[in-house]
Amino acid sequence: MQYLLLLHMDESGWDQLAPDQRVEGQAAYANYTASLRDAGTLVASARLTNSDAAKTIRTKGGKPVITDGPFAETKEQIAGFYLIEAADLDDAVARAADCPGAQYGIVEVRQLFAPPA
Repeated sequence: MQYLLLLHMDESGWDQLAPDQRVEGQAAYANYTASLRDAGTLVASARLTNSDAAKTIRTKGGKPVITDGPFAETKEQIAGFYLIEAADLDDAVARAADCPGAQYGIVEVRQLFAPPA
């Protein structure tokens, strides 16, 4: 089964880190990504651009309405993701708990929808 690990972070936190802390953070993510790859569970991962570059699209009256920024005004924004293969939800949660983002943000675990055959 495939699970999406959504990394919710306060975007301003990165800018507040000292250069050595940024290097340490990048290394932690590189090690986490390598551990998923080595375990054969990594499908894809990416860091996202900041939410101020996002666009939100809704349809009102049959016409698209486009606004700047993310959908919700929250302290945390979606900063990146990992798409992994896991045996079940417990396995996916255990892998998410190892993510560096769980130490200072939130890692949301969602199973990809598989329509009935």
